[in-house]
Amino acid sequence: MDTVSLREKIAAFQAAYIRCIDRNELESWPDFFLPQCQYTVTTADNHRDGLAAGLIWASNRAMLQDRISALRHANIYERHSYRHIVGLPFIVDSQAQTASTETPFMVARIMQDGETSLYCTGIYHDVYDTSADTLRLQSRIVVCDSSRIDTLMAIPL
Repeated sequence: MDTVSLREKIAAFQAAYIRCIDRNELESWPDFFLPQCQYTVTTADNHRDGLAAGLIWASNRAMLQDRISALRHANIYERHSYRHIVGLPFIVDSQAQTASTETPFMVARIMQDGETSLYCTGIYHDVYDTSADTLRLQSRIVVCDSSRIDTLMAIPL
């Protein structure tokens, strides 16, 4: 696959991914990942220092599904929504069946009362499985620029 069509497929994937979250269709969110996958939200400091600790850590799709189930049925938090703005994906590496990318993002958080604030900025470090027509994430490491993260991180980034 040439670089331009791969970048277009990844950009379309990113658009569908953020649409799923921003429209609160979170039960579909785990479907963007392979059954055996990695999803981590961490800080730039931890990522730079090679520290595995993350604010969110999941090593398979079932853990992502459990997270959404807990979010819907067990967790108590003030209802809010996100609005993502993502940059263009940069292809770091492309092999026969995988592609590694970096994509910058900004997320605004909208509270029920309408208050809107810049919640998080950072970069997605992704590894995609490109072996099938439909892309899936093997790994998404969400690296937040700031180490000051609101303790209310209920919704995935």
